[in-house]
Amino acid sequence: MSIPDRTLLTDPVDAAPRPLGRSRSAVLACLREADGPVGVTEAAEAAGLHVNTARFHLDALVDDGLAERRTEEAAGPGRPRILYSARSRAADVRSYRLLARMLAELVAALDPKGASAAAAGRMWGHHLVDGPAPGEDLDADEALRRLQELMAQVGFEPELFDGGEPRVRIHHCPFHEVAQEKPGVVCAVHLGLMQGALEELRAPLEVVGLDPFVTGQECLARLERD
Repeated sequence: MSIPDRTLLTDPVDAAPRPLGRSRSAVLACLREADGPVGVTEAAEAAGLHVNTARFHLDALVDDGLAERRTEEAAGPGRPRILYSARSRAADVRSYRLLARMLAELVAALDPKGASAAAAGRMWGHHLVDGPAPGEDLDADEALRRLQELMAQVGFEPELFDGGEPRVRIHHCPFHEVAQEKPGVVCAVHLGLMQGALEELRAPLEVVGLDPFVTGQECLARLERD
């Protein structure tokens, strides 16, 4: 297995999470400065917030992976308190981009022609769209609209146009860095994704090819009508 070009691995860590607002930052600072887990009332007093507001921010910090929540062991009558504590700062670090590169390298080594990558994409294409109701037949325009909706949700910024046959211009690749390094894997997944979605929609057209980086940043998917 070859080692990827190091110029493409300048930063193996993903971008930092979005900045927190002033109130949520104050609540997080309270958790990080505390000697142990704190309750909602203590966090509210330390951050200068209403109890309900503090609870909202505490639960959001848990959802974002920045804090942990547990129930205090009951020491007497009454409802046990919910306690919060900050997670390690290392928990903020994500390296999914590096993982994607590792997996793309593995797939490329095991399947140079990209058949398994396309099959995986096709499976997810079937999974990510809702097929038409029994007895419902979609025309090409409606199928293309639903395909565009799916691709927009994933982050491709698709644009439909017709040059004799339908085309999808992809303005943004959400896996751009990995696709540059292993287009045979990533682009095969994207091609399979579109093919699987149209199969699930029972569309009267199919994606027959995907041309990567035809204008630097943009890719072009070619379709044919049945």
